[in-house]
Order: sequence, then C-alpha cells, then structure tokens
Amino acid sequence: MASGGARAWIVLAAVLLAAAPAAASPAVNVIPAPLSVSPAPDPAPVAIAEGETIFTPRGDAGARRTAEQFATLVLRTRGLNLKVAAGDPPTGAGPAIVLLRRPGLPPEGYVLDVAAGQARIAATGDAGLYYGAVTLWQLLTADGGRGPATLAPVRIEDRPQFAWRGLMVDSARHFQTTAQIEQLIDWMSLHKLNVLHWHLVDDQGWRLQIRKYPRLTEVGAWRIPPPGSPDAVRGRKGPVPYGGFYTQDQVREVVAHAAARHVSIVPEIEMPGHAVSALLAYPRLGAGAPPPREAQSQWGGFPYIYSGNEESVAFLEDVLTEVMALFPGRYIHVGGDEVAHERWNGTPDAQARLRALGQTDPAALQADLTRRIAGFLEAHGRRLVGWDEILGGALPADATVMSWHGIDGAVAAAAKGHDTVLAPAPWLYFDNGQSNDPHDPLGRGVMITLRDVYGFNPLPATLPPEAAGHLLGLQGNVWTEHIRTFDQFQAMAFPRAAAVAEVAWSAPERRDWTDFMRRLPAQFGRYAALGLKANPAALNVVIDASPDAAGASVSLTAQSAVGEIRYTTDGAEPTPAARRYDGAFTAALPARVRAAAFLDGSRLGPVAEAQLDAASIRRRGSHQLRLCNQKLTLNLEGPRGPAGETRTYMVNPQDACWLYPAADLTGVSRLTVAFARLPFNFGFDAGHNSVILHPPRGPAGELEVRQDNCLSDPIAVASLPAGPVGGRASLSLPLPARNGRHDLCFTFTSRGFDPVLALDWVQLAPPGTADATPEHGR
Repeated sequence: MASGGARAWIVLAAVLLAAAPAAASPAVNVIPAPLSVSPAPDPAPVAIAEGETIFTPRGDAGARRTAEQFATLVLRTRGLNLKVAAGDPPTGAGPAIVLLRRPGLPPEGYVLDVAAGQARIAATGDAGLYYGAVTLWQLLTADGGRGPATLAPVRIEDRPQFAWRGLMVDSARHFQTTAQIEQLIDWMSLHKLNVLHWHLVDDQGWRLQIRKYPRLTEVGAWRIPPPGSPDAVRGRKGPVPYGGFYTQDQVREVVAHAAARHVSIVPEIEMPGHAVSALLAYPRLGAGAPPPREAQSQWGGFPYIYSGNEESVAFLEDVLTEVMALFPGRYIHVGGDEVAHERWNGTPDAQARLRALGQTDPAALQADLTRRIAGFLEAHGRRLVGWDEILGGALPADATVMSWHGIDGAVAAAAKGHDTVLAPAPWLYFDNGQSNDPHDPLGRGVMITLRDVYGFNPLPATLPPEAAGHLLGLQGNVWTEHIRTFDQFQAMAFPRAAAVAEVAWSAPERRDWTDFMRRLPAQFGRYAALGLKANPAALNVVIDASPDAAGASVSLTAQSAVGEIRYTTDGAEPTPAARRYDGAFTAALPARVRAAAFLDGSRLGPVAEAQLDAASIRRRGSHQLRLCNQKLTLNLEGPRGPAGETRTYMVNPQDACWLYPAADLTGVSRLTVAFARLPFNFGFDAGHNSVILHPPRGPAGELEVRQDNCLSDPIAVASLPAGPVGGRASLSLPLPARNGRHDLCFTFTSRGFDPVLALDWVQLAPPGTADATPEHGR
C-alpha cells in the first residue's frame, strides 16, 4: 500500500499529461478512458481559479447536487473554492463551469466541452452530469498540483459499454463501518463504478438487523476468534467477541449516500448454504444437527444449510421483506453457491418435498427453493440474482446469473436467455495477491496483477452474438477472510478496481495497457489526495539477487512490462539518464542497488532499493520461496509482536513444504530456518485429497531438508523446539559439503495441522562463515 514516501513520487510523476492511444486525439488523463476525445474548435486554454462559479439550470435539483459535490471534491483535492449559482453565466463573464441538460443522450452519457473560456458539461440524466463532472475533476487534477489549473481545450463524448460496473465488498467475514462503506462508495463513483454488491451474510457473520428475528444479530453477528489469531483479543472476562452489524437506520443512510452518487446497492442474503451464522441463532431452521459454535470462526466450506421446509422458507421470505424495505434497487442477491445438497438426504421434511416434486436428486430442492424465492421477489417487483450454481435446475426466466466459475456460467446463462454478470475467479477475485512483497495485504497466494485484471475480456469468443445482449457487465469481488482492516481492503481493491472500471466502461478500441499505465501515476496522485491507500505493486520494480563468481547476479522486474527500468549500484537516485536494465548484471559486493520504471522519460513508480552483501543474497523469505503444493496458497498474518508488529507467511496450511530453487551451495556448511506456529482455523475435510501430512520422528516434529527433490532422503534434520501457538523460533543446522546450485526442499513434520507450521525465512551461511545470520526483521 502507498506510504507517505510513495505518495511523493506519485505527485511528481503526475506532472505529464498522458497521450491517448490515437495519435490524433488530444491528451486527456482520465480513467476510465472516454469513448471519444477530439480537439475543441477554440484553441485557447481555460483557466479555473479560486472563486470561479459553477452554473446550473434553475430549479434543477440534480444538477445543483452534482455541482456541490464537484465543488467539495475540487476543494479537497485541488484546494480551490468554487461557488455554485443557478442560471446562465453572464455575457462576457470570466471562466466558468456550466452544467446543462441536453435531450437524447444515454442516461449515463455526457458531453464535456472545454473551450471559449468555459467547461460545459451536457447530459440528459443526473448520472451523466455526475460522470461528466468526475471527468472534469480528473482533468483538473491530472498534474497533481494545488491552486489554479489550466485546462487544454478538448471535446469529450462519453458513455459506458456496460450497465453493471461493480465491486463486491464482503462484510460478513470482516466488518467495515458504515463510514468506511460510504467512503468506498465515494471512491467507486469517482471511477464511474455504479453497483456495490454488499455481501451481508455468510457462515462467519450476519451483518444486517432484521427486526422480526433479533437473534440473527444478537448471536449471528459475533464470533470468538481462535487463540493466537490476529483477530483474537483477550479482555478481563475472557476472549472478546469479534463482529458487528448494521442497523436498519444505518443502512438507509448508506443507501441514500450511494443513490446521491449514482451507485445502486445489491444486498446479498445467502441461501440455502453458507448459513452457519443464521442457524446458530435459529437452529430449528437447519437440515440435520445444528452447527458447532466454532464453525463460525473458521474459514472454508461447511455443510450446514437451511432445511427447505415451510418454516425455513417463511423465515427467508420474512427476511427478504425487510431487506426489500431497506434496499430500493431492482436486484436482490440470494447467493446459492457451495450447497451441500447431501445434507437433505437425512431430513424428513426435505425428503417429503423431494417426493412431492417427483425427484430423487436432493439438488432439485435447491432449484425448488430458488424458484419459490424468485417468484416471491418478482411479486414485489424485484429480480433474483445468484451465483452460477443456481443454473442447476429449471431457473425462472427473469433470474440473473453471476458467474464466478470462470466465464462458463455466464455463457451458459446467456445461451438460456438469462441476464448475467461476470465476476470470475481468479481474474476478478481481489482476495488474490498482487505481488510477492511480504508487506502486501493478506489473502490468497495466487497472484492476480493489475495487468491480469486489465486484460480480462468481458466479451468472450464463446459467447454467441445473439446472447451478448444478456451480459449486463462485470464486477470485482473483495472477499475478506484474511483482509482484516480497511487499509488492507483498500490496497487489495485499488487500483485493480480502476482496471475493472475501464474494462466495464470503455469501448474495446479505447483500451490500451501502455496508455493505461501512462495515466495511472496521476490516478495515484488523486488517491493520495483522497486518502485512499492503493497498492503500487504494478508500478514497482522488484530487485532479486543471488550469488555469482564476482559477487551478486542481480535481476530487475516490473509488473507493468512497459517502458524501461533504470538503475544504479552506488545508491544514487535512478534517473532517465541512469543505466538501462537490459538483463541480469553482476554487482560487486557490497552494493546498494536502486531502480525505478520509466515511461516516456517519466518515472512510473517509487524507487526500489536493496542493500546487497554476502548474507542478504543467500536469504529467502517465504514469499520468495515456492510452495511445493500450490493447490491452496495463502498469505497469512502471524500474531502481533511485543511492539504491535506483524509478519506474514506464504503457506499451504494443508502441506508444510517449501522449495528454495537453485540455491548456490558452494562453500555453504550451515543454514538457519525461522518459522512460526500459526493457529489453524480452516474448515477442511480431513479426507481432502490435497492434504499432505509429513509423519514426525519425535513428539515435537522436525525440520527436514532435502536436495533436488522432496522425495529423497533428507540431507539434514533438526528437531523443532517446543513453543506456543503464535510463537516464533529459529534453528540452525549443518549441511554436508555440496557444490553448485541445487533445489532445497524444506518440510515440517507433524501429526496434524494445528498449529500451522509456517516457514518464515531461510538463510544460507556465506562461505567461510562459522554460522548463519541470526533472525532479524525483513
């Protein structure tokens, strides 16, 4: 996430306006890219200074609201006080901003003319005026400066490609305050994102007040985190429950806040699965035995589902009645994913219903529930949305399918005549990481970079042209099992949400990765002005070094893959005139390597720095190693240290095995490994086919080191010291003499998964030293 130092380069790098892909188009630094950019007939620039006036049509409440929102935004990010007045600007008056209505434009479309001393935004609908104002704000803030601004003359005609341009926030796993949700809505609207999918219910928490069923929040909104977990807090009377919920009054305030920014909220109430939090509150509604309390504090999949009998259907309809009273939008999301249908096999009511339907497969009961709930919503003027599992069975014609199993669900739904929204894993799942930086926020270890998101194709070749009209749009999903704080949330969502915005808004011919990267530094400048802690991984350079005969072999990489990398080895600031990186180079030790990415002579991101010596080039953290088993990769947070500090660990909690590829063992006689014991709170089936246990020799387990493959006999073994969950330790062990480069495999042996044995770092002792470097921070 962007630190104070990182923000400095953001503002510096934003001084150049970006060129649009078409050479004939004027340069505009706007995200998402507008549909059409052309020269204005009047070549004179337009100056906007302190005290300028925004004029709106008389009696036009929507235009005045947009003008006031724009003025507030400009004051915050540019430092200019602008006035708002009704009517036309006086003849011969100085520069002004004018909002006006023009019939015939699309509801979200607008035309922006910067010419003849004025910036004029024309639109038919309120949303169009708002988005035109957002574009004008981006033009005013493209240089990252404060005070008066000068705008180049330009004409922009714009409208979105898709109607559904969304972001999903998971408030069930980790809770965000209403102020944070409203802040997120603000940021979304400034990207022209218009749908907030609010995941309010899941196994780990029920977040919405339902007056008819108060135990949903009294019981279901609170859980006890497992000891040693980052959420665990112990008070004087024992563990402090984690949770929270939104009152109905708070929800109304959030909905009104969103509506004023043209964001529609789609609430999600999961059914028939992901129901642990509800069934803890009302066990009689479930199929079979009720869930244990500890299930609510675990991550993973659980078999606990609603019974599907008349009482549970009446309960769900009661809940949805209150939901519809709070959320006026057209769509209500009912989940429908990951349902353990076999749970109904032992439930008499479910079996009776199955016989009445003339079916034998319990999956038919989910289709029956979906049909009934869809009819209930339709009777109240609403439309059901569900994850792509709802396609199994006779789905009501007006049901909308949200595809998360890749794009196949969307293709199948559209082919059957259903509207669909693309939200596929892994491309649009923002709980996946963005880099191997150990300071990045927590989440899954699969890397989905900004470029991956930008390259997502929302119009797959497998979608027939006649079905394309059913594709409403797309959204990014931010699941929060491991994203505990709102700062972490921001860094996981942004700037990838900006890529979603451009893919969803901009016409395909207007999208260009290199051009997007040119515009991104200015967007980071806006983020800094707004207090948005976005992750700059896409703009960073990564320095990697390993031993060679003359010192260190150094390689530099940049995710952006645009422009060039410039570097120094003496600690000097890299500039466009510094040495260009053309491939791995040798640096004599010690060396202070500094590097940055440049595009068109302008620095894209912060300066990366590495202090290299004989020890550092032989050290690898868990994020630099490779997991032997990548079926489940997680970037987990360890408990807080004495000073409140935390460390992160790349692990597969089902297989404690890591690889150090191509380790130079020449002259190395000893290594040190640091590790931690993390709490295990995952709801995995013990018989899962990716679970691998390494049997221990002794009671506390061992560290085993193997050469070249993980099935050979160990070349070194050390017993693990005893320690508590949440504790950290290190151990040093001798290595037999080896020459050349070899893969090293590190495994922890144990009789179970609790605690999770997480490797922190490996240090090979430099040749000629008696021992490895002791533990220290990254």
